[in-house]
Amino acid sequence: MKWWKLRKRGLVAKVFVGMSGGVDSSVVALLLKEQGYDVTGVYMKNWSKDLPGMKCPWAEDLADAKRVAVKLGIDFEVWDFEKEYHEKVVEYMLDEFKKGNTPNPDVMCNQEIKFKLFFEKAMERGANFIATGHYARTDGAKLLRAVDENKDQTYFLYRISEDAIKHTLFPVGGMKKPEVKKLAEEHGLHNAYKKESMGVCFVGEVGMKDFLKEYINIEPGEIREVETEKVLGVHEGAVFYTIGQRHGLYLSGVAGEVNDGMPYYVVAKDLKKNIVYVSKNLNDSHIWTKELKLKDVIMRSEAKNVLVRLRHRAPLISATFDGKTIHFENEIKRPAAGQSAVIYDGEVCLGGGIIE
Repeated sequence: MKWWKLRKRGLVAKVFVGMSGGVDSSVVALLLKEQGYDVTGVYMKNWSKDLPGMKCPWAEDLADAKRVAVKLGIDFEVWDFEKEYHEKVVEYMLDEFKKGNTPNPDVMCNQEIKFKLFFEKAMERGANFIATGHYARTDGAKLLRAVDENKDQTYFLYRISEDAIKHTLFPVGGMKKPEVKKLAEEHGLHNAYKKESMGVCFVGEVGMKDFLKEYINIEPGEIREVETEKVLGVHEGAVFYTIGQRHGLYLSGVAGEVNDGMPYYVVAKDLKKNIVYVSKNLNDSHIWTKELKLKDVIMRSEAKNVLVRLRHRAPLISATFDGKTIHFENEIKRPAAGQSAVIYDGEVCLGGGIIE
């Protein structure tokens, strides 16, 4: 039942807010309390393990979230999903990297944890809604792009269910990021200008490469020119490289180039032989394509003529979709296998799938 219907009946809508300790989810709790909801803040404890040279920030994030809850005068709880997170997100990610793919753990976290486990537990606890600090909007069971196109996060949310969408509030989805920070500052929230984490979604500032080294047996191997099989250098581990990658290649002592100064691009990987193949030919067929085959497709409604986003903040590209394959009018640079292609009809996120 919608919140305004509950209010007409003299009832207060109960909402559990996923609070990460950051400014966005803190402002969500603030706004919902001001709007008259019965708000309970929840910190999802998904990961707490420290890595060599990097302390996991979960305790600091928890303290920030709890401090905001105290400031707002709302109930606050910690829900431990660490076991499920490792099984559903971390193991999935590691398995995909071992296959030579480049998975997106944020997408799987939203599907399996935030909008499944968290959502289901909140509903069991009597919630009418859950809420998060994601930049997105809803209209019934439709997932819509955020007002702030630069912050839109529907790319990471495309796999969540219609039921979850219908019962989720995204209060900052209609705001611009500077507005959110200003509101937090005006209400005395200490984390108004807290730095956003740019590392692995559940670990913090540690990079993906450093994380993978802790869990995957990685061996150095040869980098070869695809046309000649000539050995040009040595790589750290084939799983770290993606098709079309230019930076991070050290060939004959020069980053990404040899002799004539022309850059090399990764065009193929042979995981069994542990070889990374490169080419100077930017027109190599491995780099460009006019179609993408998808697996594990989730679509909330169908459309043939669509818009497609191939990475967070990437431009929307016009295409046609037949339910499994996306067809582009012009060639595009091939995204890494394992990443997501997210499909839109105007501002509505219809769904998407994993790139084969």
